[in-house]
Amino acid sequence: MAIPFTVYLLFLFNLLAFGTLFSSATLFTVQNHCSFTIWPASLSGNGASLGNGGFELSSGSSAQFQAPPGWSGRFWGRTGCKFDNSGSGKCITGDCGGILNCTFGGVPPVTLVEFTIAGGSTDNKDFYDVSLVDGYNVALGVKAVGGSGDCQNAGCVTDLNANCPVELRVLDSGSVVACKSACTAFNTPEFCCTGDHATP
Repeated sequence: MAIPFTVYLLFLFNLLAFGTLFSSATLFTVQNHCSFTIWPASLSGNGASLGNGGFELSSGSSAQFQAPPGWSGRFWGRTGCKFDNSGSGKCITGDCGGILNCTFGGVPPVTLVEFTIAGGSTDNKDFYDVSLVDGYNVALGVKAVGGSGDCQNAGCVTDLNANCPVELRVLDSGSVVACKSACTAFNTPEFCCTGDHATP
């Protein structure tokens, strides 16, 4: 059974997504509680992306998207975006090829939240995780709301940009806007889990 979720991003803003069970589907409500506009993005692993792949969300506003049973995909927050009326433009973090409606993932570094809704497992469970494998641009967390089972909060809800090591920093106008993964920054086996470091 698909369970409701709260997804929140916190990098001087909150982006909340609440999922509610409707006709065996999950409804995500994305709310922007920050003082400035953000551009949430989504990418689906098995069908249409929610929100057409990306959308503008001004401060204090919200948007809802229904995910069908079995939906899998990811969300990330984009910051510092400028798009024209045709949806062409660029984001300082999380950009996906200079378009509003993403058709592939955001350029690292970007914080991800990944979902598989009632993903066909025999026990019909939902799965979710917050990932920094592609680096970090905004704090992000997931909280399951309602439903059944022992779902726990997951996330990285601290501003890592404030303490990002110098060699991992991504700067814009002198401010740290993202923190690269060590793999992206150094491209060595010990940081990329390759070669002699490819096994658990």
